[in-house]
Amino acid sequence: MAVKNIMIVGVGGQGTLLTSRILGGLTIAGGYDVKLSEVHGMAQRGGSVVTFVRYGEKVAEPIVEEGQADVIIAFERLEALRYAHFLKKDGVLIVNDWRIDPMPVVIGAARYPENILEDLEKEYKVYKVDATEESKKLGNPKVFNLIVLGVAAQHMDFTKEQWYEVIEKTVPQKTVELNKKAFDVIYRLKVGEAYKKKTYDNECIVTTNNLCEKILADIDRESKRKGGDS
Repeated sequence: MAVKNIMIVGVGGQGTLLTSRILGGLTIAGGYDVKLSEVHGMAQRGGSVVTFVRYGEKVAEPIVEEGQADVIIAFERLEALRYAHFLKKDGVLIVNDWRIDPMPVVIGAARYPENILEDLEKEYKVYKVDATEESKKLGNPKVFNLIVLGVAAQHMDFTKEQWYEVIEKTVPQKTVELNKKAFDVIYRLKVGEAYKKKTYDNECIVTTNNLCEKILADIDRESKRKGGDS
């Protein structure tokens, strides 16, 4: 298979490194050659952090070049905007709809851009997920990254069992069940399949669990109607 390129971008303290370890463990267990790299990272919370995961039959370099990412997982809106140019033409941008003000904005030296997601949707295929809000419903906002991975999983060829296995090996033991539950929030709904069946073109935007349920309910009603007509 051709080498697949995934970028994880976010802010220090959001779990980008843990997420890259999960993806790295998943692809290694799948029998692929894997290269991981943290190319921009700040130890303190609030700094921009970027990690690359590249996997395939043979991977030579750990770095993803501009315009070559198959999937970008962005844990914050501004970070999605900052690195969107790394996405290839048919790539997918998965964005946690959340705002964290960088230091220049905090001290009043800059303004946080408006309409980030709307602008990104004009140029890229964007899947938006309210992962932070959904994770709060589970009782722990720290597991939002697993909710985002539930969306990313629908663009990767691995089974749910493979995801569960690497989650169990990677996250702290006492949080395994919570992290698996977070992963299931979107993954179990098969949102990608729902949108594909409904031919929503570029409106592949996951906003909330309720919207996902609504889409699937619409599909079920349509299927039953067609069955009744036959």
